[in-house]
Amino acid sequence: MPGAGRIPAGIDGGPLKGGAPRVVWQALDADPRTVPAGRAAQRLDQLGRAGHLVWNPIHGEIVQQIPILRAGRSLGWPGGLNPGVLPTPGVGAIGGAAQQAAAGSAAGGTGDVIAEVNAEINAEGRLCVQICVVAFACDPFTSRPMLGLAQILDWLDSWRIPRQWPAGRPAAFPHEQAACRDRRLWARGGHFGASQVPGLTAVGPGAVDVELLTGWTGQARPPAQVGRAGPSGRAGHAGHAAARARVPLASARAEENGPAASGMRDLDGYFDSEDASAAAATLSPVG
Repeated sequence: MPGAGRIPAGIDGGPLKGGAPRVVWQALDADPRTVPAGRAAQRLDQLGRAGHLVWNPIHGEIVQQIPILRAGRSLGWPGGLNPGVLPTPGVGAIGGAAQQAAAGSAAGGTGDVIAEVNAEINAEGRLCVQICVVAFACDPFTSRPMLGLAQILDWLDSWRIPRQWPAGRPAAFPHEQAACRDRRLWARGGHFGASQVPGLTAVGPGAVDVELLTGWTGQARPPAQVGRAGPSGRAGHAGHAAARARVPLASARAEENGPAASGMRDLDGYFDSEDASAAAATLSPVG
């Protein structure tokens, strides 16, 4: 993603399986006033649960961990930056997953079975962009400043991901377990909250305002009509709405600065050529 910082994940989710392109928004249950995007990205990498982007909407920090043409690993595991009750996936969770799932079932274990389910859902779609937002599900991040949102939407638009929400607005915390997780809606592609992903019990990102976030009002529109500028050449609705979403917060400084934005060339979904050799050994060991 142009202009995003880069903290390449040690492992990604492997190749994508094809299908409608989609975006999944998640909340990391972390305070955006004190947790920089870079630190959150490092923690997700340690847990083996990296997504494509980590975004701190208050500070405007955006960090890319995985190329858009590879699957992420953040769906299906507990939300937040703590290990939780499920096992952290390893390299073997993707390679030979079917055999592992069978072996895990025979042995009475559930770790590999869970990893297999997670691997499948993370790879669905020709794109399955996972955006991990430094925010709380109980306090929707769309009620706060959303610095960097236009940059993210421009990038998603360039990959022709429609700004539609087939499952509607994500459920409010703590009612996510009753959220719509219809696979037919999932198959349409577009934008989803983690609580709307079929087959999972994920919560978050809370009741985010999808009109503020992407300009969606319930009518599907082709990507060409929902870019940063509309037919009149003025900034799109989402950009204006994000600028208006200014709910005061108590001032707090991050303990450390996030990574400096870099001019990352990502026209083909991969990092700069100068990073290729460094990333090749670590980024996609199972691809």
